[in-house]
Amino acid sequence: MDGGEADGVAALRAPDVVYDIDEPFLAGRERIRAGWCARPHTGAGSGRAVPMSWGRRTSRPPGAKPWAVRHSLMVVHEEGRYIVRRATANHWRLRRKESGRQVVTRTNRTLNGRPDSPGLPVRGVRGKPTGS
Repeated sequence: MDGGEADGVAALRAPDVVYDIDEPFLAGRERIRAGWCARPHTGAGSGRAVPMSWGRRTSRPPGAKPWAVRHSLMVVHEEGRYIVRRATANHWRLRRKESGRQVVTRTNRTLNGRPDSPGLPVRGVRGKPTGS
């Protein structure tokens, strides 16, 4: 569930974070914060949180450069019913900090039949480039 907490979401990201996602491309922590205050993360502008369903996470073991891969579903409420707005493959590169980990890059591709979408997690796990 995306709680709609832009400040909390931004704090988990490095100041120089890059979000290479299908809609839109965002660079920098402040752009991430602004993105969480806008559509579609606030119920299409209504100020409500949008449910996100996350698949099982796979991540790199301790001692190595951290990363994680998983799929997600964005669910929105429209005309009295819930529908899946988008399904995506996601890859995160993380940076270790004393206080935990911060997101350095997030690459996601909508699972809509494009040839690069299903391979994104596989490329990430193998340490190959995942972004554009």
